[in-house]
Amino acid sequence: MAQTDNKKFFENLSGAGKAIAVLTSGGDAQGMNAAVRAVVRMGIYVGAKVYFVHEGGTVIGSARCKDFRMHEGRLKAAHNLVQRGITNLCVIGGDGSLTGANLFRKEWSGLLAELVQQGLIDEEASQKYSALHIVGMVGSIDNDFSILAWICKKPMIGMVFALDGEMMLPTVKQDAVFCLSVCASDWVLIPEMPPEDGWEEKMCQKLSALVVQRLGFDTRVTILGHVQRGGTPSAFDRILASRMGVEAVLALLETTANTPACVVSLCGNQSVRLPLMECVQMTQQVQKAMDEKRFEEAVQLRGRSFENNLKTYKLLAHRKPESELPNSNFNVAVLNVGAPAAGMNAAVRSAVRVGISEGHKMFAVSDGFEGFYKGQIKEIKWADVGGWTGQGGSLLGTKRTLPAKHIDKIAEQMQKYNINALLVIGGFEAFLGIMELLAARATFEELCVPMVMVPATVSNNVPGSDLSIGADTALNAITFTCDRIKQSASGTKHRVFIIETMGGYCGYLASVGGLAAGADAAYIFEEPFDIRELQSNVEHLTEKMKTSIQRGLVLRNENSNENYTTDFIYQLYSEEGKGVFDCRKNVLGHMQQGGAPSPFDRNFGTKIAAKAMQWISKKLNESYRKGMKDNSYAFHVVMKQTFLKLSIELNHHLTFFLTCAVVHEALSICHLVKA
Repeated sequence: MAQTDNKKFFENLSGAGKAIAVLTSGGDAQGMNAAVRAVVRMGIYVGAKVYFVHEGGTVIGSARCKDFRMHEGRLKAAHNLVQRGITNLCVIGGDGSLTGANLFRKEWSGLLAELVQQGLIDEEASQKYSALHIVGMVGSIDNDFSILAWICKKPMIGMVFALDGEMMLPTVKQDAVFCLSVCASDWVLIPEMPPEDGWEEKMCQKLSALVVQRLGFDTRVTILGHVQRGGTPSAFDRILASRMGVEAVLALLETTANTPACVVSLCGNQSVRLPLMECVQMTQQVQKAMDEKRFEEAVQLRGRSFENNLKTYKLLAHRKPESELPNSNFNVAVLNVGAPAAGMNAAVRSAVRVGISEGHKMFAVSDGFEGFYKGQIKEIKWADVGGWTGQGGSLLGTKRTLPAKHIDKIAEQMQKYNINALLVIGGFEAFLGIMELLAARATFEELCVPMVMVPATVSNNVPGSDLSIGADTALNAITFTCDRIKQSASGTKHRVFIIETMGGYCGYLASVGGLAAGADAAYIFEEPFDIRELQSNVEHLTEKMKTSIQRGLVLRNENSNENYTTDFIYQLYSEEGKGVFDCRKNVLGHMQQGGAPSPFDRNFGTKIAAKAMQWISKKLNESYRKGMKDNSYAFHVVMKQTFLKLSIELNHHLTFFLTCAVVHEALSICHLVKA
């Protein structure tokens, strides 16, 4: 959907005359407040009247209500809703909360009949509010609601950063599976994969022999507990919650009397609606499978993401004995190209260890294509990449140099080290670099080998990809910096900050960062703007300063416009806002590239690099059977098929963050509405 179509779609929505209530139930989870904000502002945007249902641990409260489990409690709840004319309910919680909400919906007509019988409402009200519509959003740090793609990452940020390094992690939380491949744990105990009998003795022996006797270290037990619930939500949780909140309101606007209750979630980069009870039943089947000790089935029922995380961990956690490893006689080189991106090292670690597990000899190339043609190549072993997962930047070294001018020297190095496949981890320069190598195949036979690119760039601008390694970490840096800036602006009052983000000509960081940080405006290259729009935004902020929220935040992509630079916008806002607000500017710069990778980037880099190596192994095995010329042709076919898909996939990619831009506009415009 084009951005203009998105805007028209939002503008044509009408919720006039509708009342929507939003509540959070069960344990609180980071991102719930962002979801509530999105429901409220989207509801107001479409003209609906929005209500809070209070009590608990989020901004509006979240609690486990015993009374609601009883018929009398649900009867009282129905009376409260009818009194306020509410027939649309957005429930944010776990499987228990959503199951209870669906039961409430099923009983609705009977509850109204009882209220009429008791004289608490009249027959007219019963007819007017005869149907209750429910849309659920899953808010749970356990991420244990099957089918759905909601991943509450924030609790794992504290968990992962506390466990950085090669450490032991005994835990029974389902969250642990996400941490498996990002913490390099020696043991992980989860219900879906129980250890063999006698595991306690084996663990104690290893701990005693290795940790206590040999290293002289003491051991400690740490229970993370509710530290996993607290803290500020990550950028991903805010973005996901905002998009889901908007989708929930859209779902309520489109419901009819016969529409079943649904849960909104994210599948790939698209918002989806799934039947609530199907999801509940699937979740219940997981527990039943574990009770009956059908653990493989339980893992499958958890969903593909859970299953893939588990498989990746088991593949990377422990090296097999040399006698059990295959011997492929293939050499695979891995290098980083472009600017550093957090998560690159996790991807290299994964590629190296998967390659060794597949029987290949792995070679590390330093400093990208420049190091390649200079011969900065050496074999890299399993232990050489230990502890790389949590390291920021690029330990191999990375440069933007393209290979075109040195193709002959690169071919010489590939022949010298007998390189049979190439894995390039990087951004747009990596993409262009592989294209240049591909174009030179007719001249250099050494280049007729499988080549794979793993997207890794904070700009998230690689064609054909929805997400790049490093983009999540950069978004977190932008979001948390904007949080601090907003806090500063709140203390000062009547202040507007202009923030410049990275991204080149791609507006992903500014657009999605603006959504996560709650910015008033985000200027990006993909959405042209002029002086009239700038002036309109200044007028909006002038009106906003008359409300209780006396601060402003504006994000600008570094290359959003050649003439309307960050300095120009700062000077314009400063001049036009005189007497109402003052203005400050911040250029975030390379802090967006630095820092330890987020749990998402560690996990994403680990899994995508593992997939890339498995594809390389498949192609190498095919070439071994059919001959290298056949492999060269096969790779050409793969590349042609890839380019046939590029325009479609790129449109999906643009749709994701342009949709975020439109959602951001819908949510931000309500800054001007007084509570």
